[in-house]
Amino acid sequence: SSGLQNRRLGVRLPPDVRVFKFFWEAMKDKIVKFFEDVVKEMKKVTWPTKPELMESTKVVIVACLILAAFTYVIDMAINLVLKGIF
Repeated sequence: SSGLQNRRLGVRLPPDVRVFKFFWEAMKDKIVKFFEDVVKEMKKVTWPTKPELMESTKVVIVACLILAAFTYVIDMAINLVLKGIF
């Protein structure tokens, strides 16, 4: 039987190998094209130099520290207000 189930026996049978072969051929082409496209796109990327990367990292760290300090101050202020109310 080429179906998924033999009706007389109630036993499940795998589909034909032809279906898997067709599926594999279609997927193989898509996978190969995907990786070819990835390689093409990666060649277009402009990577930062080491000094640019170091400067960007410093900016991110400083911004995170400022945001953390701001969040801490706001949290303490809200905490004091709520303690005063309750």
